[in-house]
Amino acid sequence: MAREDNRRDRRDRDETPEFADRLVAINRVSKTVKGGKRFGFAALVVVGDQKGRVGFGKGKAKEVPEAIRKATEQAKRQMIRVPLREGRTLHHDVKGRHGAGKVVMRTAPQGTGIIAGGPMRAVFEMLGVQDVVAKSIGSQNPYNMIRATLNGLTQESSPRMVAQRRGKKVADILRKEDAPKVSGEQAPVVEEA
Repeated sequence: MAREDNRRDRRDRDETPEFADRLVAINRVSKTVKGGKRFGFAALVVVGDQKGRVGFGKGKAKEVPEAIRKATEQAKRQMIRVPLREGRTLHHDVKGRHGAGKVVMRTAPQGTGIIAGGPMRAVFEMLGVQDVVAKSIGSQNPYNMIRATLNGLTQESSPRMVAQRRGKKVADILRKEDAPKVSGEQAPVVEEA
């Protein structure tokens, strides 16, 4: 029996790498009943491994810690993987939307940092992005902002993914910026005989 428990503990450790979580919003709601008011709490949590995986969850309970625990468990169950360039920024600019929440996310040079507000910042920090410029347009509701951000991040694709989809090599997909430019040289003129 003890050996089985040890195996289960080891398997749980292997399956769940260390996740960081961030409490984005907590909301107190009340229900008026005959004797007075009953209070409950709703929590919104973002979870990520800071290496390209992120998810969000919401939980409701009578106590704050229980609501946070429920939200964290839900977030771990519905994580998405996002390809990152050099492990620090997005591959390309992207827009996301959910309901009235619209967000614009732009790739940024090294040293820029995370320029994003509130709930979006939590998503980028848990994702492991270090340089990004983001703007929320529309709804300021944290639930819709996070959903819009994740909607945009699911549209993110790396050169490897694009090359695989098109049946080409990664080098064919990337721009030829590093190729030496021929300037000043003219093409040889072929004389007709």
